Amino acid sequence: MSEVRAMRFTGVKVFSATKAKDREELGESITRWLQANADLEIVDRVVSQSSDNEFHCLTIVLFYRQAVS
Repeated sequence: MSEVRAMRFTGVKVFSATKAKDREELGESITRWLQANADLEIVDRVVSQSSDNEFHCLTIVLFYRQAVS
């Protein structure tokens, strides 16, 4: 039961980019968001990549909850 409880989340933040320059800067965008939301605890994440003939999309989804002090 404690494992299930540890995975509970109260919010989701999605970062997504299709242009090469935006994909290159995605890490910095996530870092800035994490620093601005230091009161949150990331409890899980999903990274996915998709593409077609023209576009390549990178998506990073963060699941979070308010950090316990």
